[in-house]
Amino acid sequence: MLFFTGYTVTSVLVFAGLTVALVGLNEITRRFKWAGIGMYVILPIAATFFIWPKTAGGNVGGTWFAWVKTYSALAGVIGFMLLRYIPKLQKNKFMLTYPALILAVNILEAVYADLECLPKTGQMEAGLQMIGGPWNVINAVAGILNIITITGWLGIQIGKTKSQDMVWADQLWFWIIAYDLWNLSYCYNCISNRSFYAGFLLLVSCTAAEFFIRRGAWLQHRAQTLALWAMFSLTVDYSAAEEYFAITSTQSDLPKLLLSIAALLFNVGVLVFEVRTIRRTKRNPLKEAIYTELDSYKKNLEANGL
Repeated sequence: MLFFTGYTVTSVLVFAGLTVALVGLNEITRRFKWAGIGMYVILPIAATFFIWPKTAGGNVGGTWFAWVKTYSALAGVIGFMLLRYIPKLQKNKFMLTYPALILAVNILEAVYADLECLPKTGQMEAGLQMIGGPWNVINAVAGILNIITITGWLGIQIGKTKSQDMVWADQLWFWIIAYDLWNLSYCYNCISNRSFYAGFLLLVSCTAAEFFIRRGAWLQHRAQTLALWAMFSLTVDYSAAEEYFAITSTQSDLPKLLLSIAALLFNVGVLVFEVRTIRRTKRNPLKEAIYTELDSYKKNLEANGL
């Protein structure tokens, strides 16, 4: 296979089971406030003192990025929960900006990590094979464009449903696909041994939740599934369970280059569409949603009773 290898009946079943588990846990913690507090507040506090100091180190848990990603994902989830459950914060411009800020910071973390891989060709880091190349630079540019094309955060609303989801209606399918391509390319470049799980699996989980379960809440889905996986990765050295987690990168240069180019081209396309929309509508992406005329925007609102 071009991108991944190691497919077995067991590993494919594990992938399917993990996808169901992530989507299911995301649903439980999305629908029930008590479950979200327990999973994203109480459990991480306990794990920080009693579990992760003993278990982190294998897998990607021995790198600075694994720890930063875990706590930044949790910070996102907790911030979103405050916004969802405290009405007086829902009109606060800083709190409405917070989702865009935490998203941009997470992307920047990965952009830095991509560039950090460039001079490390041939090195092993926390069990990960580093292979730097032009793909790191290409994908870093794609990540910067992905940040530039974030729009409409001041238009975030809380859904009028029982789950009170954080609805970012201006974050539409084309931006999500651009993000997915960029993030998969980053994972393939920097954590290639485990990019199928830490990359593809996670993107499938949050994107499926967005397109098939609750529209308009992609960032909430992304933060929660990422936090769940990050906590799992600090707890379990799944790289040691090769029988169950056998799918890995082919470590070839061609797929790295193809993914980075695809990410760059798609993000350039989103940027061009954004600029054309701004020129046509005269809307300011820093102050308001700009895609309000699109059917997908309207469907995001309708799905959440808005």
